[in-house]
Amino acid sequence: MSIELGHSRSYIQSISSGRSLPSMTEFLAICDYLGVTPRDFFDDDISNPPLIREAVDKLKTLSDGDLLLILTMINRLQS
Repeated sequence: MSIELGHSRSYIQSISSGRSLPSMTEFLAICDYLGVTPRDFFDDDISNPPLIREAVDKLKTLSDGDLLLILTMINRLQS
């Protein structure tokens, strides 16, 4: 990942170990590489941000009736 972002091999390791911090530009590049938004990056409650984002994007195109049906199914699956 470090090399693909244009840095030395140890770049990401130094960030993950806390020895250094990326600039905002680099942080955004890391998020883009991982396929997550900055908000997703810090949200510990989301286990698969790209999958959640795809589901939400598709939900936005549904009618109110279809959204209610999906919500009913989600509630049933959670019980």
